[in-house]
Amino acid sequence: MNTVKIILNPNYIKSEKSILQLVKSFFDQGNLIVQGSRNTIKSNFLENETINIKFFKKPGFIKSIIYSFFRSTKAKRSFDYANYLIDHLIETPIPIAYVEERNSLGFLGDSFYICQQIDYDFTIRELIHDPLFLNRNEILEEFTEFTFKMHEAKVNFLDHSPGNTLIIKNGNGRYDFFLIDLNRMKFEDLSIEMRMDNFKKMWLSKQMVKVVAKKYAELSNLSEEKLYKILLEKTTQFKRKITKKKYLKRKIGRR
Repeated sequence: MNTVKIILNPNYIKSEKSILQLVKSFFDQGNLIVQGSRNTIKSNFLENETINIKFFKKPGFIKSIIYSFFRSTKAKRSFDYANYLIDHLIETPIPIAYVEERNSLGFLGDSFYICQQIDYDFTIRELIHDPLFLNRNEILEEFTEFTFKMHEAKVNFLDHSPGNTLIIKNGNGRYDFFLIDLNRMKFEDLSIEMRMDNFKKMWLSKQMVKVVAKKYAELSNLSEEKLYKILLEKTTQFKRKITKKKYLKRKIGRR
């Protein structure tokens, strides 16, 4: 017989039954946001609040053993990491709960992460791909400041990529940044190389590398020239790696 475990944000204790019902009806109700091969995200209403529910598909046999007995599940990590970020004043959608289904032997089945929905204005992706994006450099500087704050909190966000930072104009000429897709993080002291490496998935142009390096140098009192050199190298290597991977994939696909 399967069992269901739910861990709740203390502010949502009274909503437990409603959350479990939303999870139970996940595949029949809600508005689809992301349909992936293993993960699906939908929005729904928890009383008068719009929430997001992220579904993590039952893992394969080997990963099921790992996640069941040796490592935290993706749903639990998402919840725990969101709380860590908030405790360190790094914004992310408020975590509401996570739910895990297990069979009679304790093996993990489906799992879910529930959080508040953020009505954002844009992501870093739009800014990076549009050279004429309004206030582009200013937003990039604020994003660099946000990332520096994250690094100072010992957060190494392994999925620090263009689609995983939501941005809201806060009305004061500045912007608020929210991290999403949180289940791949490390909490550690970051060296200069690690800090610059954390920007590599942003697919920055040389001009953007200059903006980031200059702002990060101001915040950290490190050499702008050194940061620029390291960041440019990390970014270039990453672009070459992805380009080569895409080329090989196309080549194999033609055979």
